[in-house]
Amino acid sequence: MRKALRLRRLSRPRDDRYLFVPLDHSVSDGPVVTRDRWHELIDSVVVGGADAVIVHKGRVRTIDPDVLAGCALVVHLSAGTAHAADANAKVLVGDVDEALRLGADAVSVHVNIGSDTEGRQLADFGVVAKACDDWNVPLIAMVYPRGPRIADQTDATLLAHVVNIAVDLGADIVKTNLALPAERMAEVIATCPIPVLVAGGPATGGSVVEHARAAMAVGCAGLAVGRRVFTAAAPMSLVAELASIVHDDTEADLVRAMTGVVASS
Repeated sequence: MRKALRLRRLSRPRDDRYLFVPLDHSVSDGPVVTRDRWHELIDSVVVGGADAVIVHKGRVRTIDPDVLAGCALVVHLSAGTAHAADANAKVLVGDVDEALRLGADAVSVHVNIGSDTEGRQLADFGVVAKACDDWNVPLIAMVYPRGPRIADQTDATLLAHVVNIAVDLGADIVKTNLALPAERMAEVIATCPIPVLVAGGPATGGSVVEHARAAMAVGCAGLAVGRRVFTAAAPMSLVAELASIVHDDTEADLVRAMTGVVASS
């Protein structure tokens, strides 16, 4: 399959905007939800209008394939835990071939620029990028300025550097932090020829909806929101509202009309 076809699956309304819901936190931080709520969470994310879910390879086997019929699957290849001596270290725990056999539409890798293991992470990025080119698989790079030498993870100059690292090493889409103040994110986007997505912001404090509006207003191509979704009281409603913001209301209304979901105002 051509990479362009797989890339199209990553945006349900085909508008080149993206709402991804990463649910890979169970490796880094611990369980996302209890076992009996996992299927409900996946249903909520898909029915709410997310364009893709991001999970590790083993978790793919716990998802009903029919549920993902209208939503793309991204297999995350990087891992590290909060209990490690270096919590910013990431290693590869899967490969592109394995992800394809699981039915992935794309793969993702995580790189922390400024970490003590930055060199290893960049080398792993390069390995995955070559495999993605060999197999025509889209590569989503989650690249952050994060480590002992990073003073401000929301600095626009620093963010412009990290997103361009993703471009130069072969990513098709890059996810990073939103610059602060948010208006300066436009400077970051102006340097980057591939879609820039931003993370959902701090786990506590501030409205994720306002965060999303600020990101889209300055030209981001979308959002990748995980923790704020799976800890929400009503994940489906939150995903529907975020989808409305990302896809400019009209396109998201079409998705909601097909699924019967009404976003909160």
